[in-house]
Amino acid sequence: MSTSVLTAVAWPYANGPRHIGHVSGFGVPSDVFSRYQRMAGNRVLMVSGTDEHGTPITVQADKEGLTSQQTADKYTRQIGEDLRGLGLTYDLFTRTTTGNHANVVQEIFLALHRNGYVVPRTTTGAISPSTGRTLPDRYIEGTCPICGYDGARGDQCDNCGNQLDAAELINPKSRINGETPKFVETEHLFLDLPAFAQTLGKWLSTKTDWRSNVLNFTKNLVDDMRPRPITRDIDWGVKIPLDGWRDQPLKRFYVWFDAVIGYFSASVEWARRSGNPDAWQEWWLNPDAQTYYFMGKDNITFHAQIWPALLFGHNGEGDHGGQPGPYGKLALPGEIVSSEFLTMSGSKFSTSRGTVIYVNDFLRDFGPDSLRYFISVAGPETQDTDFTWDEFVRRTNFELANEWGNLVNRSISMAHKNVGAIPRPDAPAAADEELKALSRKAFEIAGGHLRRSRFKMAAGEAMRVVTAANRYLSDQEPWKLKDDPARRDSVLHTALQVVSDANTLLTPFLPHSAQKVHEALGGTGVWASQPELQEVEDLDIPGRINPILTGDYASEQARWESVPIEVGRPLQKPSPLFTKLDPELGETGPEWAPIVK
Repeated sequence: MSTSVLTAVAWPYANGPRHIGHVSGFGVPSDVFSRYQRMAGNRVLMVSGTDEHGTPITVQADKEGLTSQQTADKYTRQIGEDLRGLGLTYDLFTRTTTGNHANVVQEIFLALHRNGYVVPRTTTGAISPSTGRTLPDRYIEGTCPICGYDGARGDQCDNCGNQLDAAELINPKSRINGETPKFVETEHLFLDLPAFAQTLGKWLSTKTDWRSNVLNFTKNLVDDMRPRPITRDIDWGVKIPLDGWRDQPLKRFYVWFDAVIGYFSASVEWARRSGNPDAWQEWWLNPDAQTYYFMGKDNITFHAQIWPALLFGHNGEGDHGGQPGPYGKLALPGEIVSSEFLTMSGSKFSTSRGTVIYVNDFLRDFGPDSLRYFISVAGPETQDTDFTWDEFVRRTNFELANEWGNLVNRSISMAHKNVGAIPRPDAPAAADEELKALSRKAFEIAGGHLRRSRFKMAAGEAMRVVTAANRYLSDQEPWKLKDDPARRDSVLHTALQVVSDANTLLTPFLPHSAQKVHEALGGTGVWASQPELQEVEDLDIPGRINPILTGDYASEQARWESVPIEVGRPLQKPSPLFTKLDPELGETGPEWAPIVK
């Protein structure tokens, strides 16, 4: 039975190119999961986009001498190219500067406001003494007054996870120029988080099967919930649709507020572009739909606390009730798939410190599948993981080239040379059936892991089949069976069947090379679909052109099952799937790689 599956992927800031630490958290895991779900016959809606409002964009715009819109335009295209190159199969990768997004954000806000979950407050805001401009909370650093961490931000301490106010920091300093900010009074609208304490606490208590890092973090979320500002003093963002607020030039929604609503607004935009404006309802109003959110661990609070609170408020289901908003009762997150950090020499990837490997550099020199594989089998799925060139070279050479690539090459080459097509298995043996049974069983085992986002274990199961097939060929030695062609052909048929099965098992991880294997086995047409970067007109802002990632994924042939190979199908002489890397690369990395000691 087909299931509707929403894959909601964290929104990268459009203030610079993405590095491999970013895509190890939100990008590759979400695509491996979505590709599997489509192969399993489920109806997937994978959505995200670039997060283009707030101070990260304005700060970068100032650095480059551009407007905020020009900065967002520049980097959203660059990010789109990187994600396309990685083969991330978004149904819609959009942006938060669309007219559609602004309209949806305002509708969600008005529902929260009508239901009494938005309250005005006079608060303290930071100003740069040298420029007189508003200084964003996230660009103020100091010592956390709760845990003493030296490096807490003005909105949150990443060490203890507590929500903060910039004025509470000990020795606050501007990250932009190092000066001590001046604090002044200003009026803002706040989300009344305490009004969701009981509802959120009850909901979170049911999520016993989430990843341990998410569960451990969320245990403390409801203990100290305070009202959180959803507006700020800035001229770049979604306007506030209330009298007395909408015409103020320096009042906009906080970027975190409008960005999390992007999961829903992107679904609405996708539906509008599909020709059926109500199509989003299959994933957002359907009680049988499954919803998965993919992100790095620094985003847990927004997805386990803030976004559910907004949904409860819109739905009229907070602690003091209310009426459902204009979209009905929207579905809450089913599972939060949060990755840890990919580090380098123990430190987080950091553009400002030069500890960074950009996706486009990596793709240019090594292609997408080697990176996708490394992230899947050696990435930060459950703990912080150090990226090293030595480990990348080892995985590429010994697992992708020697194990998988060699199995494909020698199996198809021998069959191509001796038969020219998939041979007939007229002399079967017990070893043949034993290997094929192992291969068929792997679909159930690996599929179970993928349904739970256990990517390392799923990839490991696929590679277990590859290792067994290589051992089988070494034991059977078909190259020595010239005098027994019937047995030789049976061995080669078995090897090709398992190559076909292993290719299917590895397709979510290695979609680009999976297409090549499909063709080498005599297949035609699209095996594993790829996304397209398109330029489209904004649905609500005449003349605005937006880059989007989308694709036709319904026509691909890959299905999560063992399909008998067709005897007599002509074979192509294969070319190497993966080029072995110079072992010395493991010591130094390429010329452009950062040197971290």
